[in-house]
Amino acid sequence: MSNTILVVEDDAGLREALIDTLEMSGIACVAAESAEQAMVLLKKYEFSLVVSDVQMGAMSGLDLLRSIKLNYPELPVLMMTAYATIDDAVEAMRLGAIDYMAKPFAPEVLLNMVSRYLPEKPKETDGPIVADPSSIQLLELASKVARSDASVMVLGPSGSGKEVLARYIHDKSSRCDAPFVAINCAAIPENMLEATLFGYEKGAFTGAIQACPGKFEQAQGGTILLDEITEMDLGLQAKLLRVLQEREVERLGARKTISLDVRVLATSNRDLKEAVAENQFREDLYYRLNVFPLMWRPLCERPGDIIVLAKHLIERHLAKSKEPLAKLDASAEQKLLSHAWPGNVRELDNVIQRALILRTGNIISEHAIFIENLMDTQCLPKPLDAPADQTQSQSSAYYDDKITPSEASAPLPSPDTGSYKDELKDKEHKIILETLARCQGKRKDVAQTLGISPRTLRYKLAQMRDLGISLPA
Repeated sequence: MSNTILVVEDDAGLREALIDTLEMSGIACVAAESAEQAMVLLKKYEFSLVVSDVQMGAMSGLDLLRSIKLNYPELPVLMMTAYATIDDAVEAMRLGAIDYMAKPFAPEVLLNMVSRYLPEKPKETDGPIVADPSSIQLLELASKVARSDASVMVLGPSGSGKEVLARYIHDKSSRCDAPFVAINCAAIPENMLEATLFGYEKGAFTGAIQACPGKFEQAQGGTILLDEITEMDLGLQAKLLRVLQEREVERLGARKTISLDVRVLATSNRDLKEAVAENQFREDLYYRLNVFPLMWRPLCERPGDIIVLAKHLIERHLAKSKEPLAKLDASAEQKLLSHAWPGNVRELDNVIQRALILRTGNIISEHAIFIENLMDTQCLPKPLDAPADQTQSQSSAYYDDKITPSEASAPLPSPDTGSYKDELKDKEHKIILETLARCQGKRKDVAQTLGISPRTLRYKLAQMRDLGISLPA
């Protein structure tokens, strides 16, 4: 359970709010309602950070902190106190807490503190796993652009591995020993994203008892990845443009600027020119970021990558569980190659994890390859150096904003488990699909009907695609 946060809070309402804020921002977390329960969880799982209240029941947060520093001395602990007393803060820091937050605090404070102290996510590979000629050609191109300091826009459908390619560019650059900081612009709520990116000064809002650097400052000397950049609010896009132009950032509530030495990479699963035409993305920001565009194609357009990726995923998952290596037989490989993979690498990863559960012995046969809504591949690989008009037509077809009623009424894959959470998700997906059909696939109308923002709808559709539900991106 690496890169997961343990949240310890005895107040049920606040505990739920903390978990919601973190999970909405794409941060994995586990809740404990007492220090005693936290100790049990610490023995069972591995955590990267503990966020704990000070004032709790029989065992206080300070008692928990003492126990953690005794048994898990390298585990960072961030404390919360409702009273903001000097005594609590001094005692927590003396016992080894990395920092503390005074209640009440704004969600921005929680996110910035957590992003500041949560260890960087370890690399799972030394780079993209490829074998298809078009992918090899793309990596050669990425290696060349890595040696420059140019901004790079990585385009491609959800789940195709855009962040992996961005990390590869950083690792091949002269900044490889400096920080690589990734932020998902679609995951963090709009009202928190500005403080997360740019940081804030003491007193900027409730609970900001001290200044906190944002993601740009954390990436100083290295690389920042703005994942799903097209999901950013237009007003914030204007502020981001200024940061990129001036090479300096101004924290919220500050009166001075901080010079930056940061390389900027960005990703998007949308057609950027179309987003500009629809006034959803600033044209000046588009030209600032799109200095060198790279297109990471859907998995079905690079079939040579499918089997090597599957083998890599098998090795990775078995290494984690310390099990002997398993191999795909010819029938399993053929079944993997016959599917169109609308969810791309994320969908392949899910299928491989199922196969490892369903396999017999150390051989994975086609019977262990369970693919929801098995879809015959109709994609043909296209050369990477396709003419501009050809690339544009392919891009427009893939990123079409319109969803046809027939696609919207397609059957949903059944959930992997019968849990209540999966059942709720299944119902949510059905409601979204039914509304898409009723609204003729017009996202703006769908969002208004469902009472959510277009940005939230796009995020939910992206999650559905990751589950293998056939939707245009």
